[in-house]
Amino acid sequence: MLASLGSAEVTRLISPPPPTVEGFEKFIAWTIRQRHEGKSIAYGMTIKGSDTVIGLFQVRSITPGFHTAEWGFALSSAFWGTGVFMDAAHLVLDFAFDTLHVHRMEAKAAVRNGRGNGALQKLGMLQEAVLRRSFLRHGVYLDQACWALLVDTWRERRSTAREVRVVH
Repeated sequence: MLASLGSAEVTRLISPPPPTVEGFEKFIAWTIRQRHEGKSIAYGMTIKGSDTVIGLFQVRSITPGFHTAEWGFALSSAFWGTGVFMDAAHLVLDFAFDTLHVHRMEAKAAVRNGRGNGALQKLGMLQEAVLRRSFLRHGVYLDQACWALLVDTWRERRSTAREVRVVH
């Protein structure tokens, strides 16, 4: 995970990951505790046939029972632009809405993070606000875009996407 997610290119505009292997081990233990407590769920992303983690998704409950949740993600730069992120994001959102019964999924991304904001928009999330100077990174406060996606919108988009695939 450190090799995939710890590069300056990946972490430039996100919360910094642990800087050491030991730090990632503590992070993994923490995510397990959070899952048992019903507070959040974290998923490592791998490519079929490999056990190397190339990405990470976290879904955190904002309100009890995950009715409103926030998600965050990171992906190794070696896999940017390959489509693997969108495939995994669809699986995570399907799980969040269908299994966890999330009603509203939120996300925040630094306004300067064009790739992250573009992915959120492509997934159907709507930018609802800009949180001015709300994210401290490398001693500088950055503006963040606040995004949201409602379960009804997600299901409608998924239904439409399935219909398009069936029609030739």
